[in-house]
Amino acid sequence: MANWLITGVGGGLGRALAKAALDAGHQVAGTVRQPAALADFETLAPGRARGFLADMADEASVKAAVEQAETALGGLDVLVNNAGYGLVGAIEESSLAEIRAQFEVNVFGPVAAIQAVLPHFRRRGGGHIINITSVSGLAAWAGTGIYCGSKHALEGIGRTLAQEVAGFGIKVTNVEPGGMRTDYAGRSLTVTARKIADYADTAHNAERILGEHAGHEAGDPARIAAAILKIAASPEPPVQLLLGADAVHYATQAMASFQEEFGRWAALSLSTGFADS
Repeated sequence: MANWLITGVGGGLGRALAKAALDAGHQVAGTVRQPAALADFETLAPGRARGFLADMADEASVKAAVEQAETALGGLDVLVNNAGYGLVGAIEESSLAEIRAQFEVNVFGPVAAIQAVLPHFRRRGGGHIINITSVSGLAAWAGTGIYCGSKHALEGIGRTLAQEVAGFGIKVTNVEPGGMRTDYAGRSLTVTARKIADYADTAHNAERILGEHAGHEAGDPARIAAAILKIAASPEPPVQLLLGADAVHYATQAMASFQEEFGRWAALSLSTGFADS
């Protein structure tokens, strides 16, 4: 059995993953933002579910939670960077404060957790870091540019990290789900305060579509959690894992579009070297 730390277990995928890991016999430390949620989480499996307060926008808070979980569970084996939220609105509409807040939680928080757990993983010569990114980290969607940017950033960090720590026996996986039937489009979604009418037929569609699909998303959090448990148990887990038919569709579409455009402009791309090179 393994010792897990999952950020954001108050609901959604984090909660489903914590339940799945506990049902499989693992010990699970989970972070929540509100003190009232601590006892609620720990009732899932008294003695094996341990709650810790953490504000993902506060580096010291995140690192303290990792250290507390490391001590309480007697050493962590798996870190899941799950906590995060969505921001919708055109890039022009997004204030720098809204953008910074998005990156604090979706990028800097996970990096703080990674930096805190790595010394322990290196000392023990193993461990698995699982970053819950999104298909939006591979495929852009008008109206979600800042959110996509945060997930693209975490994607690049995770893939690079996998190269840096492989020699220590540490695994890294970026999990890229599509739409899930969670509260992502509800309390976990923020809309930009500024609205520009010119974006009514482009960027503003994202908020409408997310609202219409809320509660009807195809992704089953329980099945996604089961898939994550499966890769966590694998001796050779993937560096990237798409989950959901929509995730596979949009990622494939985005890659095909990039490849086609790259091909059309390949001659220009290759024309920029010195003539004698």
